[in-house]
Amino acid sequence: MESTKLKQKTEVNNGPWFIAVERFGRKNGEAWSKYIEDTGLSQIEELVSLDTMLCPPVFSEIRDDYWPHIVNEDYYGHFFTDLKFLRDQLAEADSKEARLLCVFRNPHELPKLSPELRSFRFLGFDLVEAASGVSALSNCGGWPELKNEELSKWGLITDLNRVLELQKELPRAHPEEPHANCNVWAIFAETN
Repeated sequence: MESTKLKQKTEVNNGPWFIAVERFGRKNGEAWSKYIEDTGLSQIEELVSLDTMLCPPVFSEIRDDYWPHIVNEDYYGHFFTDLKFLRDQLAEADSKEARLLCVFRNPHELPKLSPELRSFRFLGFDLVEAASGVSALSNCGGWPELKNEELSKWGLITDLNRVLELQKELPRAHPEEPHANCNVWAIFAETN
């Protein structure tokens, strides 16, 4: 009985969570061109990330009516636990350009989505520092341990074993660098 409660709590705490982020890609013109030039990530067609600087959340301010529908943990208040509520907020804000994501924090295997989430498809894994919201994959200026070509057209790593390896390797190799201490995020994007 106790292990069931713990398992349920863990699942609730780590996903699925939902977030609407601003898109970052070719449509961003000069900002996108500069990003590609600075990073050398020419294979990226659109960055899909939880990086709060490059793909900021559409709803970064927490309104009072959000509290029953969001993750109530430090740094994670812009993640929603109620997809319908988030969709309603997007419709109200007329945020047609937002990218709607379904995410799981620190998965040990590729999460399986329930049938009601069939409009989402898996894009890959991101490594994001909890305190700053900076992606170690797409916004840290590169790491000797990570080759640019390991990132997909979305700026993500598609292999869970590889991203888990990097999650352990980066803080060991760069103990002075706070951006090396990251959560792994499985990212699914809505395709409708």
